Amino acid sequence: MANAQHRGGAPGPADSVTGRLGVLLAGLWLIAAVLGARQLMVVLSAPPGERLTDLETWIGPEGVLHVSGSLYDAPDRFTGTPFAGLVLKPLARAAEQALGWGWTFGSLALVVALGVVAARALPPPVSRRTSLLAAPVAISLLMLSLPVRNTFTLGQTSILPVLLVLLGCFAVRGQTASGVLVGVAAALQPTVLLFAPLLWFTGRRRAAAATGVTFAAGTAVAWLAMPHDSFTYWVHHLAGTGLASDPAATANQSLHGMLLRLGLEGPLEIALFLLLGAAVAALGLRRSIAYARDGQLLLAVAITGCVAVAVSPTTWQHQLLWVLLAVVGRVGAKAADRPVWPIAVVLVMTLPTKAVLPNLPVLAPVRDNLILLAVLAAACAVPFLKRSDPAYRSALPTVYPDPVPARWSWVPLLPVWRRALARPNLLLELLLIRVGYSAYQQVRLVARGGRPRAEEHGAQVHAVERFLHIDIEHWANHAVVPVGWLRDFFDFYYTSFHFVVPLAVLAVLYVRRPADYRWARASLGFATVLALVGFWLYPLAPPRLMPTLGFIDTVHGVQDFSKPDYGTLTAVTNQYAAMPSLHFGWSLWCGVVIVLLAPKWWMKALGLVHPLCTVSAIVATGNHWVLDAVGGAVVVGAGFGLTYLLSGPRSVVAARPAPVGEAEGAGQGRWGSRGSVPER
Repeated sequence: MANAQHRGGAPGPADSVTGRLGVLLAGLWLIAAVLGARQLMVVLSAPPGERLTDLETWIGPEGVLHVSGSLYDAPDRFTGTPFAGLVLKPLARAAEQALGWGWTFGSLALVVALGVVAARALPPPVSRRTSLLAAPVAISLLMLSLPVRNTFTLGQTSILPVLLVLLGCFAVRGQTASGVLVGVAAALQPTVLLFAPLLWFTGRRRAAAATGVTFAAGTAVAWLAMPHDSFTYWVHHLAGTGLASDPAATANQSLHGMLLRLGLEGPLEIALFLLLGAAVAALGLRRSIAYARDGQLLLAVAITGCVAVAVSPTTWQHQLLWVLLAVVGRVGAKAADRPVWPIAVVLVMTLPTKAVLPNLPVLAPVRDNLILLAVLAAACAVPFLKRSDPAYRSALPTVYPDPVPARWSWVPLLPVWRRALARPNLLLELLLIRVGYSAYQQVRLVARGGRPRAEEHGAQVHAVERFLHIDIEHWANHAVVPVGWLRDFFDFYYTSFHFVVPLAVLAVLYVRRPADYRWARASLGFATVLALVGFWLYPLAPPRLMPTLGFIDTVHGVQDFSKPDYGTLTAVTNQYAAMPSLHFGWSLWCGVVIVLLAPKWWMKALGLVHPLCTVSAIVATGNHWVLDAVGGAVVVGAGFGLTYLLSGPRSVVAARPAPVGEAEGAGQGRWGSRGSVPER
C-alpha cells in the first residue's frame, strides 16, 4: 500500500537522488564534450604547417613513408618501429585533407574509448554512482592532459598502445585475444613487452605467451617486408635508440634522457642507464604484480606502464598517458590526504613544469625531470593502499569544529564548505599555492589595455587625487631620492617583503593555527582574484610610467618613454597592473590577520608596521598612486567579506589541555592560544 501510494504520489527520496545524479551526469558529459570540441577546433583551425606535424612528416607528400629507400635515412626520419611503418604506409596514399580530418576524429574516438574502458576497470568496491560519473571525468582529464593535447597537435599514435593494453586486460574475453592485443601494442611500442611478466605472474600465462608470439610475429613480418629498416632499427640503433634528433631534450622523460641532461655520456651513461632501468623494472613489476593480485589490476597496469616509460631510451610527451592512469591508486589513511596524489598527478600531467615549480636555476634539475619523477614515484615509491587495509574502504574522517552562528540566518551561502581543524596536507598546499600564483602571474601578464588607455587612466587617478588633495606621490618621491639610505630602504622593502611576509604568516598559521590558516588562505585567495579583475578592467599607468609628471623610478631605473614596451620590463610583468595595489593589499591582509590572532600587544603593533612601511614604499618609489592602496584595501576587505558570506564566521577553538595525538586536530599553539570570540 505504501509503495503504491509512493508510486502514485509525490516523488520519493530515491527519485530525488536519481534526478540529481542525472543532472550531474549530464553536466559532466557536457564538459567532456566541450573539451573534446575545443581540442578539435584547436587542431583543425591551425594553419596546415602547424597541425599534425609528425603525421605530415610521415605520410605527407614529402613524408618518409613515401620514400623508396630506408625510413630511417631521411632528414626527418621515422622514429617508430618498422611494424608501425608497415601499418602506416597504406595511409600515405590517402588524400591529405581527408586523412587529417579522419586522423583527428579518430584520435578523439580513441580518447573516448580509453576513458570509458578505464572507468569500467576501476577496482571494487565501486558504487553505481561512481561508475557512472567516472567515464566523463576520465575523458575530461585525458582531454586536458599534456600527452593527449600533444598527440592531437602532432598526429601521433601513442594513444593506441595504451588503449590496446586496456582492452586486452579488461574488455576482451579469453587469454589468447588479450595477449594478441597487448602483443600488437608491443609491436608498436616495444617497452610494452613489460606487460608480459605482469600477465605471466598473475596467472594469465596463455595471455603472456600470446603477447610474446604476437610481438615476434609482427616484428618478423616487418623484417621480411623491410629487412634493411628492421636491421637499422633493431641492431644498428638498438630498438630505436638514437633515432631521435636530441634524446637529451627535456621532452624525453626517460631515465636515459635524464642522465644525458645531467651531463653523463658514453659508456658510463649507458651502464648507469641499464643498471637503473633494471632496478626500476624489477621493483616496479614486483609492485604491479602485488597490486594485481590484490584486485587492483588498473593500478597494476598503470605501474607497469610507468616502468615502460622510465626504461625506454626515449619517451616523449605524447607517450606519458600511463602516468595519468596512476590516479586510481589510494594513498593515505586520512580522508584529507586522499586527494594529494591524484591532484599532484593531474597538475603534473596538465600544466607546464614552470607552472608547477618556480623558474629558478637551482630547481632546474627537478623541473626538467618533473614528469619522470612522478613516473618513478608511481612505479617504485608511492605507498598505495592494499584493499585488505581497513583505510582503503573507509579513511579516517576529517574533524570539523562546531558551526558558529552568523549574524544573518542566510549565512553561510555554502554550508557544505566547512573548514577542518587538522592541518591540510603540506605537499598539496605547496602545489596549490604554486599553481595559484603561476595562474595569477599569467592572468596579470595578459590583462593588458595598451599604453594610451593606461596613461589615460593614470591622468584620471591623478586628477581625482588632486581634487581630494591627496596627491602626495611627487613630493614623497622627490623627498626620498636625495636621501640615499632611505631610498635604498624603500627599494629593498618594495622588492623583498611583498612575498616573504605573507608566506611567513601563512607558515605560522599552518603550524600554530590550522583552522585559522584555512580561513586566512581563503580570504587572501579571494582578494587576489578580485585584484586580477581590477587589472583586467582598469589598466593603469603607475606614477613612474607617466611621461610628463617627472617621477623618478628608484627601483627599475630611468625609463625610455620613446619605446612603448619600456625596454625589457614588460617581458616579465604587466607594467599597467597597478589598480588595485596588491603590494599594499597583501601587506594589509598580513596586518589584519596578525592583529586578529596574535596574543601579545606588541605582536599586533608589529603587524601594523608592515602595511605602513609598504604603503610608504609604493608611493615613495613611484610605483603606485595613493588610490591604488585604497583599491588594495577594498579587495582585501571584500576577500574577508566573501569568506564570511560563503563559509560563515571564523571558527575559534578555545585553549584546552589536549593529548599529543590531538594537538594537530585541535590546532593549538602559543600564537593565539587564548580563547577568543567568534568573528562576526
